[in-house]
Amino acid sequence: MPRDDSTHEPWMRRALELARRGEGLTRPNPPVGAVVVAGSQVVGAGFHHRAGEPHAEALALDEAGARARGAALYVTLEPCSTWGRTPPCTDAILAAGISQVVVCVRDPNPAHAGRGLSMLKRKGLQVLHGVLADEGAELIAPFAKWIQSRIPYVTLKLGMTLDGRIADETGSSRWITGPQARRHVQDLRRRCDAVLVGRQTVCLDDPQLTPRPPRGRSPYRVVVAGRGEIPLSARILNDVFASHTIVAVTRNCPMDVCRAIESKGASVLVLPEKKGLISLKHLLQALGKLSLLHVLCEGGGELAAGLIADGLVDDYLFFVSPCLLGGRARNAVAGAGWKLGKNPQLVYRRVEKVGRDLLIRAAPAMEGG
Repeated sequence: MPRDDSTHEPWMRRALELARRGEGLTRPNPPVGAVVVAGSQVVGAGFHHRAGEPHAEALALDEAGARARGAALYVTLEPCSTWGRTPPCTDAILAAGISQVVVCVRDPNPAHAGRGLSMLKRKGLQVLHGVLADEGAELIAPFAKWIQSRIPYVTLKLGMTLDGRIADETGSSRWITGPQARRHVQDLRRRCDAVLVGRQTVCLDDPQLTPRPPRGRSPYRVVVAGRGEIPLSARILNDVFASHTIVAVTRNCPMDVCRAIESKGASVLVLPEKKGLISLKHLLQALGKLSLLHVLCEGGGELAAGLIADGLVDDYLFFVSPCLLGGRARNAVAGAGWKLGKNPQLVYRRVEKVGRDLLIRAAPAMEGG
């Protein structure tokens, strides 16, 4: 007989809403939300704010106090069962007298997956997992990839015309998409750990790449610069977040250029080459070592092509404006291109209207799928 989760879903949605408030703040931990429900009332709620601070379950249980005894705990991720910077959440759950634990998704860490749930079951609690599992898995996808591979999850965002152009022939791209789409991008920046662009984007647009308003977030700005040829007057080297700027260069970058960039407070990553260009795989490995879970690439076309060719994109977001450029305007995906039959294949995940534009979300097609 199929399981009926309808009574649990409203409470889990509340926990997911809370968890999303921590996106972009918790690295290297995942965002997690929790609610304690007694009868038909939420008596405690919390979300994980930052690594080293109390977990969502602990905050929700603290707020519930004595009302947690005999209540149900809804949590978006399997409770931890080992000591880290904070005590195990399983201990707090048992001490609070919770009778039922409802979980969205298991811990994706192979060393811990299922361990917390099994422990709670052995102690006599009712345990249910998989409620709104798809939404929970999407929420922690960056953490899941990083904890298993130590490579960040990559979202490629492209604001483009209906004929696939991201800038006119002069390089101008302001503004192809409308204000609602641009606000959506600000939200994306708040949810990620780093914003990645190519050298030309910095030279042509001089972007700041910070979320506006920041709401406590300050993602790293990462520039793929080859020989480091970006203006020392660039905003990403001269604002209050300069220490959160990383310039990736090859070994051919002159030392005086590296020193000049570092004198601005930014960091320089010297990386191996692949066919004369920065190895993007090595770049992501280096960012993973910095505990960056989610990288948002905002182009341009050459960088997008390189990430796609190397199979490094996990999630595609195309903001498509109902306008045309044609001619020698710049392609959303540049590079040498592919022949039919050997070209990358995607699957659509979601299509929605954002103001005047369309947002098309896609993912790489699985081989044989």
